[in-house]
Amino acid sequence: MSDTSAAFVRTEPVPPSPPPSSAMGPVKWAKDNLFSTPFYIFLTFFATYVIYLILSNTLPWMLKGVWTTSSLAECREVLDGVSGGCFSILTERWNQLLFGFKYPADQYWRPALTFLFFFAAAAPVLFFKMPRKFLMFTGIFPFVAYYLIWGGSIWTPILVLVGLVFGYWVYRLLVSKSFAAGFFGGIVTAIIIWAVGDSLISDKANVGVFLQAVPSRDLGGFMLNMMLGVVCVSLSVPLGIALALGRQSNMPLIKWICVVFIEFIRGVPLITLLFVASVMLAYFFPPGTTTDLFLRVVIMITVFSGAYIAEVIRGGLAALPSGQYEAADSLGLDYAQAMRLIILPQALKISIPGIVNVAVGLFKDTTLVSVISMFDLIGMIRGPILAATEWNGVYWELLGFAAILFFVVCYGISQYSQWLERQLATDHQ
Repeated sequence: MSDTSAAFVRTEPVPPSPPPSSAMGPVKWAKDNLFSTPFYIFLTFFATYVIYLILSNTLPWMLKGVWTTSSLAECREVLDGVSGGCFSILTERWNQLLFGFKYPADQYWRPALTFLFFFAAAAPVLFFKMPRKFLMFTGIFPFVAYYLIWGGSIWTPILVLVGLVFGYWVYRLLVSKSFAAGFFGGIVTAIIIWAVGDSLISDKANVGVFLQAVPSRDLGGFMLNMMLGVVCVSLSVPLGIALALGRQSNMPLIKWICVVFIEFIRGVPLITLLFVASVMLAYFFPPGTTTDLFLRVVIMITVFSGAYIAEVIRGGLAALPSGQYEAADSLGLDYAQAMRLIILPQALKISIPGIVNVAVGLFKDTTLVSVISMFDLIGMIRGPILAATEWNGVYWELLGFAAILFFVVCYGISQYSQWLERQLATDHQ
């Protein structure tokens, strides 16, 4: 009698079973991070109770807030003793909080358009995988932004742009013969073209005026904080690189100039430098000239942040092994080529967290300009808005709005830096 049954032989592996719910997903995360030890369990319940106390008081105040009244007295009448925020001040004075109280109301589209252009100009620099041809718009953006915000004669930014382009052309033409001659020739050429052109158009005030001229003293609100932050950070990074390289120079004169400059600036509070910019810096310019306060503040904040960025970059340079410098020498590279191609790219990757830390601190420190009568966001809150009788006594709503604006910008900068670190893989490259 034959056995007709055949043994079953599996030709494919058994698919893996899903892990239990306690070993994956939110349950595992909570178990590992919130309830892993008795001490963590106590901290979890304590933090939950604190969050409950905060939200139980703030949420009703926010949800019962008033948005449609024209004064604090009307807000209190509408609330009738109920705890609630008077957010009507934000709807009534939003334009002053964002643009100041002197910028022409019918010209708000100009800084708003500049803000949109800024993202388009910054994208090729921040996201290096974008086509390099977009850098052309990045190069002309400062001149476009200047004309949109300040207005006046269009020939002023055009002449400055032409002078810089022509100066760079002169520099490139002469650099192979003499670096110093090319560099200084380019700068002098740019200055001459701008000075001659400016003197020609100053005699005809209405030449090329397509946008209403707005003086710097009329700038204010959060717009002023953004302008100072963007301009000063953009200028302080190359200044910091130059100071860091100068501090490591083998030439004693350059080295000690950079050392004294960095240590002196880092030892002086920023508020002191702002008072110097407001009162004393004008004496360093030629007699009879009127130097714009915005320009003086930009110079001082840039100098201040540049000194701190120089120390951050110097730390990045010191973190590189000496073999990188020896490799550059073995390839026959000169100093400029070694720094541009080998040393600085690695040092800047290492210095990203420190540079971002200085940038975030610098942006928050722009609120200090309110002490020298520049009406930025905090200056507007402390000055014209709270000085008005109809809104005297509103604090939490205004300061909370300012905190949200600064948090959004600073958090965005922090998240971008973390993304950039992951892209550059600074941990193992």
